Amino acid sequence: MSLQSVQTFLDEHARDIVILETPTSTATVAEAAQAHGVAPGQIAKTLALWLNDEVILLVMGGDARIDNRKYKERFGGKAKMLGADDVVAWTSHPVGGVCPFGLPGDLRIFTDVTLRAFDVVLPAAGAINAALRIAPDRLAQLVKAEWVDVAQDRAA
Repeated sequence: MSLQSVQTFLDEHARDIVILETPTSTATVAEAAQAHGVAPGQIAKTLALWLNDEVILLVMGGDARIDNRKYKERFGGKAKMLGADDVVAWTSHPVGGVCPFGLPGDLRIFTDVTLRAFDVVLPAAGAINAALRIAPDRLAQLVKAEWVDVAQDRAA
């Protein structure tokens, strides 16, 4: 059902984007990068986080990690991940297939500036073997995301 909700979203908002299904799992950043032949940073991982009593989604480069100081300055608290059951309940997507598309309800979505290092990124598409290719700014526009800078600085 989750993959179908992403396809329905794309049919309504971005008919030109095709879901890419692989015969192997792409549930981790390393698996996804290998399956699609891209750098780990090009994988757009989606984190489901509690922000006080609200669930938010944060999409960031696959090789990025949250900088606790930046996150606290931006959101006023510590990043707290949802458990696997809550992830499915809030997003309809399984862990490893979470994306900001085809959600069952409205969630605030944030895109981290780490995505802008690439012309094209690959977020999951609602299943542990599905993704899509999209420009970072288009991703943010499609899901009405707000750009933030909450990742640790990449090593030079």
